[in-house]
Amino acid sequence: MGNEAKTTPTTASGSKVGGGGFRARMEHYIYSGKKKHVMAGIAIIAVVFGAPWFLMNRGTKHQSHQDYLEKADKARSQRLSSSK
Repeated sequence: MGNEAKTTPTTASGSKVGGGGFRARMEHYIYSGKKKHVMAGIAIIAVVFGAPWFLMNRGTKHQSHQDYLEKADKARSQRLSSSK
């Protein structure tokens, strides 16, 4: 009695019948290849990586190379004029 193996019922195709757990459900979503699961995965990845990028870049003005050179020339001229 105690040594009997417990089995889960299966369907004709061999898949398990019943709930499964969180991991089984997530593996189903990840490996199913259904269009809605793929789109949901893309959306999740976009939010996970897009939100921090958006928060880091908001409110900052990116300088062009020309702006950088002008700022460096101005600083250099001020430094040289104050040393004389």
